[in-house]
Amino acid sequence: MTAPIPRDIPDLPAISGIPAPVTSIVPATAVVAPTRRPLAAAFRAVVALAAAVTVLIEMVAGSPLRVLSHFSVQCTVLVALVFAASSRRAWAARRPLPPLLTGGTVLYVSVAALVYHLVLMRDATPFSMTMTSTGAPVTPTGWHASTNLAFHTVIPAAVVADWLFLTRPAALRLGHTVVWTLYPMAFLAFTLGRAALLTPDWPAPYLYPFLDVDRHGYKSVLGNALLMGLALYALTLVLVAVDHLRPDLVRPRRGRPGRHDRRPENRISSPAPGGL
Repeated sequence: MTAPIPRDIPDLPAISGIPAPVTSIVPATAVVAPTRRPLAAAFRAVVALAAAVTVLIEMVAGSPLRVLSHFSVQCTVLVALVFAASSRRAWAARRPLPPLLTGGTVLYVSVAALVYHLVLMRDATPFSMTMTSTGAPVTPTGWHASTNLAFHTVIPAAVVADWLFLTRPAALRLGHTVVWTLYPMAFLAFTLGRAALLTPDWPAPYLYPFLDVDRHGYKSVLGNALLMGLALYALTLVLVAVDHLRPDLVRPRRGRPGRHDRRPENRISSPAPGGL
């Protein structure tokens, strides 16, 4: 009869004179060879340049501090920085930026475009980031009309197109949605606090008509903010769902033109039917 096997087997003592094994770290380039993406790099460089020029023109044509206080302008500054860094990484065959950052950029410019076209354009008073000395809105003409179109239509469309056609899918997570809502909440606190701290003779202290406390009161403004916050969070869920459902147009599966594979290609084993 054999002895029963003990529940816990103690670790064997280290043998003196034999060094401990060193953990081998295999770089990612040994599994997936880095590839340069000149088309994506060029497109992102053009978008970054257009975003930077748009912000610069608006700051020169208007008040720089007031211009930079707008949500759409801040999002465009983010686009310029993120796309410049992403263009450099695509050209140098480096790893892409974290999806938390790129997905947030897509979300924020989409929110700016949707709020402008669905809310601000429906207001009786024409919305403009440029005001007269008395606080009256100025209908965008000339350079203001061009930058207005770039802020709320052209640049958001370019960012969404880059996400759909030049960015690999299935990288966004539900955990990202909570982090993405922090910036809009901070912006709401900033714009209400900014208006409260300005002197009474300051023209048009509120940047957006639906956040005008003097006209609607805090109860209505906070109600509007709550509804827009819920719509924002719903949009984050839609963004994550679409990211996991859309096909991978960046690295399609070899030999099967109608299928797409989200997993990296194995560069170690031979191209046999079996796995590694």
